[in-house]
Amino acid sequence: MPKWYTRHVFRCFKTLERLADRLTGAAGPVFVALAVILLSTGLFCFLEIVQPSLPWPWLTTPVCLLIALNLFAHYYYVCTVCPGFVADPPRPAGTGLLWAKKRGGPRSRPLTGVRWSEDVQVTRAATSKCRKCGQVRPEVSSLILRFNGGGMCAFERSHHCRICNRCVLKYDHHCPVRVNQCVGLHNERHFVLFMVYLVIATFFYVVFGWRHVLRGLGWFNDPWPYFAPPMAFLLTYLLAVVLLLAVSVMAGWHLYMVASGETSVESQDHEQYRKVAAQRGETFINSYDLGWRKNLELFFNVGPNGYPLYTLVLPLRIEPYTDGRAWARRPGFQQHLGLRPGEELTDEDD
Repeated sequence: MPKWYTRHVFRCFKTLERLADRLTGAAGPVFVALAVILLSTGLFCFLEIVQPSLPWPWLTTPVCLLIALNLFAHYYYVCTVCPGFVADPPRPAGTGLLWAKKRGGPRSRPLTGVRWSEDVQVTRAATSKCRKCGQVRPEVSSLILRFNGGGMCAFERSHHCRICNRCVLKYDHHCPVRVNQCVGLHNERHFVLFMVYLVIATFFYVVFGWRHVLRGLGWFNDPWPYFAPPMAFLLTYLLAVVLLLAVSVMAGWHLYMVASGETSVESQDHEQYRKVAAQRGETFINSYDLGWRKNLELFFNVGPNGYPLYTLVLPLRIEPYTDGRAWARRPGFQQHLGLRPGEELTDEDD
């Protein structure tokens, strides 16, 4: 096949891809509004139809309300909290009723890149220049900071979002359908917790609502005694079944990546790095992987050196363990093992 033909076909697909990105970006608010309507309808049907039939209402009612509160709060946070852009300065510590209280001690010191680092090795992030927006941001692990003349400094694990057209700190992915913005350093925790609580909510809806499905279908020939129409309940129940199956897989996969010290983009890149290293008879090791327990503690910023564990069950805002200008690594690692200079994938290759 002639090279000019292949090049034109590739450009055509790239144009269609950019057009699709713009369409989904423009329709993002519509998707978010639809999600809020469906979630609210499901909650109303659950509280009116399913909740009164649960045993021990003194116990199940507060638990269900707490699950619903976490579900809506984390969805609100992931849609409204800025993911963190390379051009933004480090954020000051949050204050107010919606912010969890920090533990005392040395972790209360002013921010110097990392909020707490007593038991992990932390290195500054290296930089490189983004080919798309011109901002300086890193692509490989190194202790050396390279600043291109006059450019803005970007930081390791950042990537360029082609929909937002900006470089995002610890970029995971852009979610146009449910979130209408990028998932990055400052809202990734809320994204994962939203999926977890959505799985829990749909699980209880499916498990405890099936008897009411039979009544809604006329199985018992009983009149429908609820304000919510039976069709609305049946549709939300069916949606809950679909979401339970789909989001369980997504939540499980994201938790696996979190436990592995990876983002969605890094997970794909690391697969390629493993293949390249294996061809040389070497082994690729992710320098950000500190073990599943420490990775989870860093991601949710909980544990002995982070925030209290109750921040996982109460919908409170907390700061990430880093401001995106430095990262925790394996002891003795300054960069990924098995990855050589020039082999790093850029946003052009993703």
